[in-house]
Amino acid sequence: MAGRRRAMSRAGSFVALGALLAALPACGGGAPADARSTAVQHVLDRRAAAVIAGDSTAYRATGGAEPTLLADLAEVPLDGWSYRLTRLGRTRHARATATAELRYRIAGYDKAPVVTERTLTLRQDAGHWTVTGDRPAQKSAQQLWEQGRVTVVKGAHSLVLGVGQRRAVLRSYAADADDAVPAVDSAWGADWARRVVVVVPRSLDGMGGLLGAPASGYQGIAAVTTGEAGGSPTAPADRVIVNPEAYGVLGYFGKQVVLTHETTHVATRAYTSAATPLWLSEGYADWAGYRGSGRAPGQAAPELQRAVRGGAAPGSLPDDDAFGFSGDAADLAQAYESGWLACRMIADAWGEGKLNAFYKAVGGHRQRAGAVDDAAQSVLGIDEREFEARWRAYVRDQLG
Repeated sequence: MAGRRRAMSRAGSFVALGALLAALPACGGGAPADARSTAVQHVLDRRAAAVIAGDSTAYRATGGAEPTLLADLAEVPLDGWSYRLTRLGRTRHARATATAELRYRIAGYDKAPVVTERTLTLRQDAGHWTVTGDRPAQKSAQQLWEQGRVTVVKGAHSLVLGVGQRRAVLRSYAADADDAVPAVDSAWGADWARRVVVVVPRSLDGMGGLLGAPASGYQGIAAVTTGEAGGSPTAPADRVIVNPEAYGVLGYFGKQVVLTHETTHVATRAYTSAATPLWLSEGYADWAGYRGSGRAPGQAAPELQRAVRGGAAPGSLPDDDAFGFSGDAADLAQAYESGWLACRMIADAWGEGKLNAFYKAVGGHRQRAGAVDDAAQSVLGIDEREFEARWRAYVRDQLG
């Protein structure tokens, strides 16, 4: 089963250090705080330049942290890498701890840098600072290269980055993603980037590390898509993060549904906002994934069919909490299936064009309250109450 979490990454931009140094907190001992901050920022600038140039000698001269970083990054097509010092702690015994923003772009995909916070440890020797440690800051996720050497495969519409995976396996991911793009075009249209970044860690634990969350919450989840809600045209590209353990046991059809689902999130990101309920964003992605497959409703929605035939048909569309990955697997499946049937009902009764217009109208609302009702009235000609009543009847008709 696929899934999505919103706003997992934020857009940012490269900025010069400038006057921000004057606002950094004071540090004890030695030279004034702004002088030390300037010296540390200079080391970080040299370190970033060494990463971009792939210059291992220059990189080692800035410190011994992450000695394999350049090798692990060697295949990644970087179009930017910089650090911005945001805090420098007090110096004790020629050692200090700092916080910095790492900003990087993947060439051809990121229109703005990915921004992630790092915790650095530093040492001063003979007046020179070096970096002795570099790790994700508290509440920040790992980056893929922190899990090992990254292998990169390019497809016609995809870029696949993997750790601990054979290149042939990554090529199969690229082929699946390349097939997903025209499938999404057919459902949604071609007015989107039409490129997908797929990230494949070594294991489920690696997936949890990349999402900054316990891996147990993603057991059985084949993939999630991270991106900025609202899809600014100057945001970093969405990342489809795969659970290789769950994805690997799927057959061809299952893999295609998963990657089409996730690619749909990439395509619809610009129209997905805080006003969009998860039943609509996840239901639409499933609708695109199953579209044209010929699967009967009972095949695509077995958990919901079981509930309907057991006399426990849902009385309302699921709220966002029903899509939490750590809950009961059957309840989670039922939430996805309910959203899928709602979107399928719109496509059947009003047409696919109206379904797309409805999605955009909901996402274009200023707030969650009233978004579905206003979109239903303006696009479908009925209010939200009647929409849910029709959905309940449709569920019973299709699955009873």
